[in-house]
Amino acid sequence: MTTEEALKRAQGKGLDLVEISPMSSPPVCKIMDFGTFQYNQKKKDKKQKKGQKQTETKTIRLSIRTGTHDLEIKAKQAKKFLEDRSIVKVVVLFKGREMAHGDLGFAKMDEFYKLLEDVASIEQEPKRQGYQMTMILNPTK
Repeated sequence: MTTEEALKRAQGKGLDLVEISPMSSPPVCKIMDFGTFQYNQKKKDKKQKKGQKQTETKTIRLSIRTGTHDLEIKAKQAKKFLEDRSIVKVVVLFKGREMAHGDLGFAKMDEFYKLLEDVASIEQEPKRQGYQMTMILNPTK
């Protein structure tokens, strides 16, 4: 039907003529209340956005002198973060003469990861950057 006929029909019903597919060879239009359509679309978008969760990066700081029990406590906290679908960045800090013992930092990272193997996978292997060593863990699944 022609555009004029469609416009008359829409005005007769007190609604709007909305172009659905402008790129098709005959343009496709629909008669509807555009204000209500926009309102419902915004509601749908808002609901969908509410269901999404932004991934956060949580940081756990360790030292090569961190004890076994303290490591378990920090692993428990990291497990909580990972279950909430957050990314966990593990940082081992070196102070003074500890800089000469990078192997101890790698061992501490490995020990920490072994506590979280069931809920985490390594995104970034332990990497040394100046006075700190970092490793990034992702939640599995």
